[in-house]
Amino acid sequence: MPGAGALMAAEIAEQPAVFDAVVTRRAELAAVAERLAAHRPRFALLAARGSSDHAALYTKYLIEVLLQLPSGLVSPSTTTLYGAEPDLAGVLYVTVSQSGGSPDLVEATQAARARGALTVAVTNTPDSPLARIAEHAVEIGAGTERAVAATKTYTATLLTTYLLVDAARGGSGEEVANIGELARATLAGSAGAVTAAMERYRDVERLVTTGRGYSSATAAEAALKLAETSYLGARAYSGADLLHGPVAAIDSRTGVIAVTSRGRGGDAMRDVVPAVRDRGADVLAVGSAAADVPASARIDVPATAEEVAPILEILPLQRLALELALARGGDPDQPRGLSKVTRTR
Repeated sequence: MPGAGALMAAEIAEQPAVFDAVVTRRAELAAVAERLAAHRPRFALLAARGSSDHAALYTKYLIEVLLQLPSGLVSPSTTTLYGAEPDLAGVLYVTVSQSGGSPDLVEATQAARARGALTVAVTNTPDSPLARIAEHAVEIGAGTERAVAATKTYTATLLTTYLLVDAARGGSGEEVANIGELARATLAGSAGAVTAAMERYRDVERLVTTGRGYSSATAAEAALKLAETSYLGARAYSGADLLHGPVAAIDSRTGVIAVTSRGRGGDAMRDVVPAVRDRGADVLAVGSAAADVPASARIDVPATAEEVAPILEILPLQRLALELALARGGDPDQPRGLSKVTRTR
């Protein structure tokens, strides 16, 4: 049997090759995007759970900023538990599910289609129940993911939805043409800084992650990875929300991971990091603008267009979650109480 964390480590390392493969499918994704654009939706709704929910948050930013189309994250339980029947005629309904097997997402998508929405499934399982009931199914092509903690399926989803939205606005995918190469550089170049961050945080019990704009999704996914693999009390806040109250709970016993990359979201973090530093927190800045804030330590990430940055930002944080779990005596491949498919209603 493989050693502790071997599956998660292998799948983190696979991501550059996965990105290379996704980029080669640009024409296929552009064809789907053309059909979606022809629908001329009134607005977009996104449904997801867990890591896929963070990918959906990222996609929401893409849709609203790049397509100028209002969008929102739905609560599947309004359909599955409460039987709500909203009029969804002319709505683009995108369901993001790596497994495509969560019953509530399948049921909510089926109900949305019945109420007039154009339904799209973004999944790593092309023969899943979700893919079968949606009008359009987009495969992210990450390959089989054996580790319980999602890594390559999460980032492949980000890249896939970026290519879909970029194509819908008439883009060619140029911004991610070399994303595999940048991912290799990110993983190799951040290794030492990740291990140093693990040593800083190996005994901490409380972590806060924060980011603005597109990087809000990275902060949310990082908190989930740290919680489910290292059993840390990790919470994610947008930089704006953090300053509206929760900052009062931050002190010298709190680790703060601030995700900050070049662009408007990173610029907005320049007020957030000093505020948490003033509370005595040990702040780790992660991203292409990490050097621009007064953090205690940093993990640099290659610069990209701001809307692409989350695909790279999360890579060293996945590795940090892995190393912290191992340092704390756990096995991130067997986190307690978790499985690959969560069957909620």
